[in-house]
Amino acid sequence: MANLFDLIGRIFISSVFLFSGVNKIFSYDSTVSWMEGYGVPGFLLWPTIILEILLPVFLIIGFKTQISAFLLAIFSIATALIFHFDISNQMQVIALLKNFGLAGGFIFIAINGPKDWAVDKTKKYVRL
Repeated sequence: MANLFDLIGRIFISSVFLFSGVNKIFSYDSTVSWMEGYGVPGFLLWPTIILEILLPVFLIIGFKTQISAFLLAIFSIATALIFHFDISNQMQVIALLKNFGLAGGFIFIAINGPKDWAVDKTKKYVRL
């Protein structure tokens, strides 16, 4: 049962980034403008899209889970500090704390790794 809940948790935490990455593809020009408004170069959008789609898929299937979770934790903290660090705006504070919460979840996954339902899970065989 713990394996099922682990998989469901990985799906839930990854879904935020999957949907965000796909949304950035369909609203590319407005996302570039928004990023440049914060002083972030627009050419970084494609690496961001790739990161937001590829790493969550890795997390869900359990491939390089701990590395993917660590990178997504760093990404969550960086985006929180760059785009949501306006403590005078309540919505930005909520977004800041959401990103910190996601980073905490990713750190938890990075430390504990996936359970049995993962591509990287190797069976330990005893040689007799």
